[in-house]
Amino acid sequence: MNKRMTKFIAIPLSAFLSLGMFSACTVLNNSGTPAEEEKKDDISGYITSIEDEPDTVDFQCTTIHYTIATNVFNRLVDMEADRKGRVKIRPSLAESWEISEDGRVYTFHLRKGVRFSNGSDLTSSDVEYTFTRLLTYPGTFNKDIAEWIVGGVALEHGEADRLEGFRTISDHDFELTLEEPFEAFLACLSMPGASILDRETTEQAGDKFGIDPAWTIGTGSFILTEWDREKGMILKANKDCWAGAPGSEGLNFLFMNDPEEIRMMFEDGSLDVLNLDEVGSAAEYYMHGDIYRDRLYEVPRIALTYIALNESVPELRDVRVRKALQMSLNRPVLLDAVYSGRGKVENGIFPEGLYGYNPDLAEIPYDPEGAKALLAEAGMPDGFSFTVYVKSSSTQWEMTLMRMAVSMWEEIGVRAEIKVVSEDEFMTNRKAGTLDCYSAMWSADFNDPDNFIYTFFGTKENTKNRSLNYPKEDIMARVRAARGIHDSEKRIEEYQALEELIVQQDAAWIPLFSRKYYYVTSKRLHGFSYDWMGSVKNVYRRMWVDPPADEVKS
Repeated sequence: MNKRMTKFIAIPLSAFLSLGMFSACTVLNNSGTPAEEEKKDDISGYITSIEDEPDTVDFQCTTIHYTIATNVFNRLVDMEADRKGRVKIRPSLAESWEISEDGRVYTFHLRKGVRFSNGSDLTSSDVEYTFTRLLTYPGTFNKDIAEWIVGGVALEHGEADRLEGFRTISDHDFELTLEEPFEAFLACLSMPGASILDRETTEQAGDKFGIDPAWTIGTGSFILTEWDREKGMILKANKDCWAGAPGSEGLNFLFMNDPEEIRMMFEDGSLDVLNLDEVGSAAEYYMHGDIYRDRLYEVPRIALTYIALNESVPELRDVRVRKALQMSLNRPVLLDAVYSGRGKVENGIFPEGLYGYNPDLAEIPYDPEGAKALLAEAGMPDGFSFTVYVKSSSTQWEMTLMRMAVSMWEEIGVRAEIKVVSEDEFMTNRKAGTLDCYSAMWSADFNDPDNFIYTFFGTKENTKNRSLNYPKEDIMARVRAARGIHDSEKRIEEYQALEELIVQQDAAWIPLFSRKYYYVTSKRLHGFSYDWMGSVKNVYRRMWVDPPADEVKS
């Protein structure tokens, strides 16, 4: 097989571990820890943080809850920003790989000696099982990670009993053959949804995987040992991790949503990492006071907050109506009111910081009078009614955002009813394509425009799963074709042209803003850092806490 000159060799692990060791602190509060776990473990050396409780930790069955995926599991490759902020692919479970001249065949070489936390060896069989399960297990998301592999779609639809494009060479070497070249394939393999499973354990677990910590077996820095519903999770350090033991003894995740209670926990030293989004209006105190200046971190996030419009709703099929909804929103006011202006108003699909971002994209104007004229032109001078869906787990700021948007729409005669539903109902109906309208934020899983535009507008299934029901198959075909463009400059040109068509001409959704996040840390936390896309959650292995005072004395 001809190989082009793109061979990647493993870089010494110590080089990577030394890159992100910044500085900061920690302590723990047992009040949020499951009582049973308190008896089992001394968690005084654990980092304490607030988490949203997941419905599952099966990373193949969610597009939201990835904290366990990024801390308990690993992927074949990872993405990392260099000192100049440029993102690159680096080895993880795969220590090296080669790509064929035609860009279709990827030969991977697994790192030898890697074991899952139950002691099982990582082999090529585990990788094959991971991709097979992604395509065949009921309720999985991110199937497009594996659909690009030869035979992936046939396996998904029950027309084959194995993944044809996967060829085992040895226990630690295998080939993946793609249907067509896909320039972002390696980046795609760094997604949390592409984390590698232990075949034997996961097969035995069946439906318990993702629900029962006993079956959550990965190769990562931590081991999920306890999940007390509505209270929290305990993760113990995997000291035998192939990448080396993490800096802390473990992680203590608390499920809390009361801003005042969270603030008080941080003030009494019981919380180590505080996302200022979690404390409501008190965020301003931490941001502008002198006390926390040395422990305040501004973290840019490659993410876009948007409003989805469902084109299966009769009124929303008319592009003039969708443009009217875009133009009637004063987006800078929304950003100021909800997040005190901590972000940037966006006008497309690709947020600032993403590879392929277009800073010259035309601004979507705020023009309520023009919006009224468009509604009249569409035959709806008195407006229309539809439903906006909000998850019951939404923060007060997310609720405020949609209430303000609804109020702005009312000014042009559009009557939107806010309906609050459970997260399960929201996700089920969104995937069925039946939500009229909702607001959400999409964070980059990998730094490539494909992760945004293909996810929402790449296929009829994708656009239905997001309750967009975008109808233009010729545009979706172009989105798919762009994945195989070898010339990086031409590929970005095509993505930017598609972005302009979908958002500005078709008004298929409403971009709102990208954001900056702010964190403060306890005095005892060290090594606070964030990754290339602004996530703190998947760099916990770099953080550590001071030992308790009694241990220091002894």
